[in-house]
Amino acid sequence: MLALAIGSIDYGYPWWLSYGHLPILIAGLAIGFLGYARKWSRAAMLFVGVLILWSGAALLIDRFVINVNGRVSLPTQSFLATGAGRVLDMGAGTGRSSIMVLESRPQATLVCLDLFGQSFDQHFGRSETPQQRLLANLKAAGVDQRATIATADMRKLPFEPAAFDAVVSAYAIDHLNRQGTDQSLAEAARVLKPGGELLLMIIANEKWAKFAFDPLLSHGGPRGAAWWTTHVQQAGFQIMEQGTRPLTFYLLARRL
Repeated sequence: MLALAIGSIDYGYPWWLSYGHLPILIAGLAIGFLGYARKWSRAAMLFVGVLILWSGAALLIDRFVINVNGRVSLPTQSFLATGAGRVLDMGAGTGRSSIMVLESRPQATLVCLDLFGQSFDQHFGRSETPQQRLLANLKAAGVDQRATIATADMRKLPFEPAAFDAVVSAYAIDHLNRQGTDQSLAEAARVLKPGGELLLMIIANEKWAKFAFDPLLSHGGPRGAAWWTTHVQQAGFQIMEQGTRPLTFYLLARRL
């Protein structure tokens, strides 16, 4: 509960996602100085130079572009444009997408849903219960009064039909296999009111990201924008908007 105690948000992603290339950069610089002092061959120094340039560029991408432990903003202001409504966050994790919605839509309420199972532990560890970590972040952001936490599988949601005005899923549904993805999209359609909105944000397989982390950030594997568009439509949605942000492909859809 350290984040709550000091009033700051800690999404809990592992250190190497932000600083993993720093040890490589330091080692590369040390090797480069050693090679220069000992007059290594041009080929050897070229290899070391490439290592230094790669690790330095990747570190800047990690820290200032991807920035997994930083705040994230809505990729489109068209989502829940009325500013109010009941929202479901499928795969809330430690609250990054939940806080994104609640801060951007101050009249909305939100249910943070996650299975809080093995995948959660692999990403965030288990220094306290997942629900405690999520609640601490919600409180640190000052949005906990408009949020509740539900422990459930997004492939079988424990809600009545038409229970929500909007659903968001950010960097979560693309962890599932194709069958699980289709089940989750169908469940999102079921619990949405007619005309309700789905904001889907997934990891984009962009070349600059693969330059830094390939293949660690490819949640959805080879599934591209066309695949996601087709499967969202098959689940009963009309695509309203789609686009990209750094490391993100997003779809805004409306339940038919």
